[in-house]
Amino acid sequence: MPEGDTVWRAAKRLNQALAGQELVRTDFRVPTLATTDLSGRTVLEVVARGKHLLTRLSGGLTIHTHFRLEGSWHLYRAGERWRGGPDFQVRVVLETANWTAVGYRLPVLELVATDAEDDVVGHLGPDLLSPDFDRSTAIANLAAEPSRTISEALLDQRNLAGIGNFYRIEVCFLLGLHPWRPVSSVDLGAAVDLSRRLMKANLRNGTQVSTGVDRPGRRTWVFERAGKPCRRCATTIQTAPIGEPPRERVTHWCPVCQPAL
Repeated sequence: MPEGDTVWRAAKRLNQALAGQELVRTDFRVPTLATTDLSGRTVLEVVARGKHLLTRLSGGLTIHTHFRLEGSWHLYRAGERWRGGPDFQVRVVLETANWTAVGYRLPVLELVATDAEDDVVGHLGPDLLSPDFDRSTAIANLAAEPSRTISEALLDQRNLAGIGNFYRIEVCFLLGLHPWRPVSSVDLGAAVDLSRRLMKANLRNGTQVSTGVDRPGRRTWVFERAGKPCRRCATTIQTAPIGEPPRERVTHWCPVCQPAL
């Protein structure tokens, strides 16, 4: 599942290619926007906000997209063959003279007024990858529900934006936190700082690594390693669902390195 660092990298690539360029063709392949034509507008900037991507255009419009589980943006030189998937998975095409940006499998694709972006991202907590990240607000947001599990609190984008299942699981392991541990018993500053440090480090890697070893099969401590031995103590990694539908997620943990209280 794409997380904040994945969306940040996509926004950076799109911004470098499209910012300042005029759209010569747009093709929206969702019913609500099927007749929309934004050709002639200039791309002002493309920015990430947590797991949301905002493409701001001249004339006060913003294309809002969210990757959720499978969405992605691909960038191609003019005339280059598209390789992001079959055509039926394409949701939007934005063309300039030199570049074509193609959005695949995007479950959220909408057009909003730029001055009304808060309608779609205003609920988010401080963005972990923002240069003006508000650490104290993020900690206060997490602490607001002391009986909530740390797993659910970290994953809640209203508390702090950008963390997905990978970072939530790996941060809990590295801090020795059982997934069901209540927020009230957690050093929230340490959890926030480690989350931000890992995400910022992975901006350079292009892959999600928490072990410091960027090799297949060695990148994670417990994430998606159910039934395998813990890299620290060799205890079998456990897995179980956590949270309530529709926000229920699968979690992984080591019962020795992350003991229950």
